[in-house]
Amino acid sequence: MSGDDAREGREAGSKAPADGDLSARLKALDAQLDRHRDAAAERVRASDRPASDPSAIGRAFRMSSEFVAGVVAGGGIGWLFDYALGTSPGGLIVFLLLGFAAGVFNVVRAAGTSGPAAGAGPKPPSEGR
Repeated sequence: MSGDDAREGREAGSKAPADGDLSARLKALDAQLDRHRDAAAERVRASDRPASDPSAIGRAFRMSSEFVAGVVAGGGIGWLFDYALGTSPGGLIVFLLLGFAAGVFNVVRAAGTSGPAAGAGPKPPSEGR
């Protein structure tokens, strides 16, 4: 047994408590990081709603005004058509119905169930092809 063997034995003995201390410190650090991650996740969840997202009442007013505007514009165009050509109720009825259809289309588009954004995105893989 040389002097180096004795020194290695002492170093090995001194590393054991340091390794245990290091493990305890790492566990404590991991627990602190978990607490901070949880707190950060709560803040993110609390502010998930973007500032540009309108409230429900705002969306309702927007949809109703788009519908009314479509009907009024159709009626106005129909009345002007009848006034210019002398076709008394025909143009008003046709354009009023067209304005109604345009108003319904605008409400559906504003609700997000139709339009270019509804079909956007990757298509699912076709089965059997």
